[in-house]
Amino acid sequence: MKSFASDNYSGIHPEIFKAIQRANNLHEISYGDDTFTAEANQLFEKEFGKVTVLYTFNGTGANVTCLKCCTLPFQAVVCSEFAHILADECGAPTQSIGCSLLPLKTADGKLTPEMIKPLLGRIGNVHNTQPRVISISQSTELGTVYSIAELKALCDFAHANGMYVHLDGARISNAVAALGVSMKAATVDCGVDIMSFGGTKNGLMMGEAVLIFNEELKTNAPYFHKQIAQLFSKNRFIATQFTALLTDNLWLRMATHANQMAQLLAKEVNGLPGVKINRSVDANAVFVIIPEKVIQPLRAQYPFYEWDAETHEQRWMCSFDTTEEEVIGFVKALRELL
Repeated sequence: MKSFASDNYSGIHPEIFKAIQRANNLHEISYGDDTFTAEANQLFEKEFGKVTVLYTFNGTGANVTCLKCCTLPFQAVVCSEFAHILADECGAPTQSIGCSLLPLKTADGKLTPEMIKPLLGRIGNVHNTQPRVISISQSTELGTVYSIAELKALCDFAHANGMYVHLDGARISNAVAALGVSMKAATVDCGVDIMSFGGTKNGLMMGEAVLIFNEELKTNAPYFHKQIAQLFSKNRFIATQFTALLTDNLWLRMATHANQMAQLLAKEVNGLPGVKINRSVDANAVFVIIPEKVIQPLRAQYPFYEWDAETHEQRWMCSFDTTEEEVIGFVKALRELL
């Protein structure tokens, strides 16, 4: 049974499997001092320029490592009300760092300088947690994508007010594919200080990468990485997957395909009776409202998640291995139920 529930449900790309097998052939130095990690680091530098790379097991570990590099316990992270660090990480940033999260309401998942300005009054007030980081997701949890201009405006605002910008890049490949620019143009050149680079949602077995661009944040990062239990002794098995991902633009090819499948899905359901595409389809997510009576029967055939039970809004995710035939089959099942 194929699913439209999450790109986490998808399998492992064959090239990623080959890379893992290649790393398994020899004994190698542990804890990231191996040749496979060095190879991946070089490819990240080719893609982003000067960068410190730390590899983690999962997205929560990557985000916590990033935020630990940026904040002290009395400081705060400004984020969207939908941010993964707030809604889906079981309080991990607060538990691991001691910092606070300051969520802001947003209709499309994006933050703007105007939204954040009211929080500047906290700065210097000893009774308030101090805003230190603006954390954004790209693409957002609502499937929308920040434009280059929007990213630059946020980063300029943050730096002008003594803050860092953290980018949760669990789906950064899908966002950059949608923008049609280079990875560096969509991150470093906009002013992002630190980010996670997602792999699990784009064909990897496991693993994310923390990318640190701001020199101020690099000094203690390896110690935080270890302390948060994200330093893998056999690090080569995470790193080599990124080598495959960054070779011949595999990341871009997979993300582009997932985005195209989302566009096809949106096109095919658009106009069906009782069906309303509720948000902009910018990357590989389709948010749609469908009649309540068809939700459970459809989900029994093709698993997916309900985003809002009150409005019957559903979230349909496409992956690197979603096929046109699966999209057409899904739409056919929905049409028959309707």
